[in-house]
Amino acid sequence: QVQLVESGGGLVQAGGSLRLSCAASGSIFSITTMGWYRQAPGKQRELVATITSGGSTSYADSVKGRFTISGDNAKNTVYLQMNSLKPEDTAVYYCNTRGHQLYGATLRAYDSWGPGTQVTVSS
Repeated sequence: QVQLVESGGGLVQAGGSLRLSCAASGSIFSITTMGWYRQAPGKQRELVATITSGGSTSYADSVKGRFTISGDNAKNTVYLQMNSLKPEDTAVYYCNTRGHQLYGATLRAYDSWGPGTQVTVSS
């Protein structure tokens, strides 16, 4: 079982910044990707940004140029720096990680989610 602990959400005015952190723990053999998704009230969960263990990143068009994802492989931690926040960024932000765990001599894929952290941007 891989556990994710998120932190850094909160209330901020439009134009402000927040930094989210997410640390993965458990019997992790390898991490393929870590990323952030968000879900606003009445909407489906959507991808915000992802980063691979090799450092390749991808972003939703709506956050390009404003959000930056980064990772610390040694700490199994991913960060999301959010600048120039807009009211439409208001959502619950979920951390996700995918990779493999080692059970004896067997590798098993995992896909784990954090409980979510609320980000509210006031106008």
